[in-house]
Amino acid sequence: MVGLILFSGESYESWRMNRVAAPNRYFWWSSIRLDSNPLDKHFFVITTCKNSEENCFEFNRPFMTVEAGWLAKSLMYSAIPAFLAGAVVVGGLSLLGVSQVLSFMVSMPVLIFAWYYFAGRLIDRWKFKRSLRMSS
Repeated sequence: MVGLILFSGESYESWRMNRVAAPNRYFWWSSIRLDSNPLDKHFFVITTCKNSEENCFEFNRPFMTVEAGWLAKSLMYSAIPAFLAGAVVVGGLSLLGVSQVLSFMVSMPVLIFAWYYFAGRLIDRWKFKRSLRMSS
């Protein structure tokens, strides 16, 4: 439950930050940039050439640095395997044209829950075996 609460808190903060910024196709979840239109392969916009220059273009790719806060860092460090699996899921679905924002927001809570459940089971098993050894 702690992982899901941390994810919800950071998602809310990211939503507030993105709502204030100018609307664009990218959603920043903490320091992770998610593309809402992954199949749009236009990384530049052709503009009218000045002075009849050939092959002139203007880059239309946002370069923005966002630093993760303590809430996001603590979640990312404690659930590294879930975020790695999420990167594979989000990346794979984006190749099929699914919004990275949608796939991230749906898959990450499930992966975070699964990771913390698995880690909790391992800790409980380790404690149980240790208590058996101590009582013998």
